[in-house]
Amino acid sequence: MENHSGQPSPGSIMQIGTGFWASKVLLSAVKFELFTLLAAAESMSAAAIKSKLNFKCTDRHVFDFLDALTAFGFLKREGFLETAKYSNSLDTHLFLDKKKATYVGGMLEMLNNRLYGFWGNLEQGLLTGAPQNEAKQGENLFEKLYEDPNRLKEFIHAMSGVQMGNFMALAQQFDFSNAKSLVDIGGSGALLSLMVAKQHPHMSCTSWDLPAVAPIANETINQFQLQDRVKTAEGDFFKDDFPKADIITMGNILHDWDEETKMMLIQKAYDALPEGGVFIAIEGVIDPERNKNAFGLMMSLNMLIETGTGFDYTFADFNKWTKAVGFQKTEILPLTGPSSAVIAYK
Repeated sequence: MENHSGQPSPGSIMQIGTGFWASKVLLSAVKFELFTLLAAAESMSAAAIKSKLNFKCTDRHVFDFLDALTAFGFLKREGFLETAKYSNSLDTHLFLDKKKATYVGGMLEMLNNRLYGFWGNLEQGLLTGAPQNEAKQGENLFEKLYEDPNRLKEFIHAMSGVQMGNFMALAQQFDFSNAKSLVDIGGSGALLSLMVAKQHPHMSCTSWDLPAVAPIANETINQFQLQDRVKTAEGDFFKDDFPKADIITMGNILHDWDEETKMMLIQKAYDALPEGGVFIAIEGVIDPERNKNAFGLMMSLNMLIETGTGFDYTFADFNKWTKAVGFQKTEILPLTGPSSAVIAYK
């Protein structure tokens, strides 16, 4: 955060340095399901919220918590202190009510339950190059996730949450008129397939992932009532060829891996596509100068925490890899916030 005032100020330094305070306020509210509570009640007093959530702190600290959420824009408030009534803001109402299909809080739940603690070891990750998650106990992240149904469900909802806005934007902005079929590799909860199918009635979509994922994805497909055009299929992208389709997509998949594995996955996508087929990767693509998309850079550091060797990348990186396997043309499509779709045409 550059200082443009012309005068020295520690303001931005302190804002970033205390950033985990703001993060924990939001993550705590999600854990307490405060926004779901308010969505049902429409508005509540601080006293009612305190009682419902069983807070034992002072009234003043309840006000501080709720007013901080108001200052951040997550809540709206009418009145003051004891007379205040709190309600959800527009974005909070849509995206943080757990009872809505548009809920994105799964990522926030995982941030709170897993990554908040692991990121405390970033220094060790930089010093050692080793993952700082479950792998520190000699466990493989993905094996550990997939053997525990509850943790797997949390992880899938997290991945869906962080990408929901991007999947909606892709479905609205990309031209799907020349395609009939889409396979989403590592499709997790099937949300990308669902967003495309919902927006484009001519598309048939397949969410392709490991067998343990299918029951969770099928729950979501049933919730959207799109079983006729969105299916799940089982496979392992390290062992199996990708299913054939007009469009192959990957949301937050490439960045998990080192360059050699990225190239292997891109090659498999190329092999599964017809002439004129399209490969789309959706991630926090880092800007060319590597000094603007802080989210993409931090997500890349998150891959250090999670996998040790995975990393996020620039459009130039994507160009290099896709051209090397034979793709003819590439483009980048900005989506929501710091995320983009990088697109390669066969």
